[in-house]
Amino acid sequence: MRFAFPSLAPLRLVALLALPLLAARPVGDIGSVTFIPAGKQFVLGGGQRGAFAVVADNIGPVAVEIRERPAGGGIFGKAVLQPGEKGKLRFLAGSTAVVLNPSRREAKLSFFISGDTKNLGMGYEAVQKSILPADTALATQSTDHK
Repeated sequence: MRFAFPSLAPLRLVALLALPLLAARPVGDIGSVTFIPAGKQFVLGGGQRGAFAVVADNIGPVAVEIRERPAGGGIFGKAVLQPGEKGKLRFLAGSTAVVLNPSRREAKLSFFISGDTKNLGMGYEAVQKSILPADTALATQSTDHK
């Protein structure tokens, strides 16, 4: 086989060898760096048929709380991630992951999402005061680190 650009021949070979590796990668996994504005919550999921898992790495300057809102109603806490902390959380079929940022500063997280990611919705909502725990520092004062 002869190439018009001989210097590109090794790249084509690498690309051909890499195709099977790319095909073996699980379909549907999502990687994302997400910014959550002050006083907002990031919502992920809701209505999907299967369960999903989230590896969340708090790479920002403020603590965040992660909760689960099941399809049948209600909401319950799963974890609080301080800056620099990482956690793996699993969510039931139809559930929504809710990441709260009640601070006065922007939060920044790195997410890796696996499982049923087909039709997985994402968006932002205002933090609902009624779902914040009244007795925690996360709810009663800023979690800003200076």
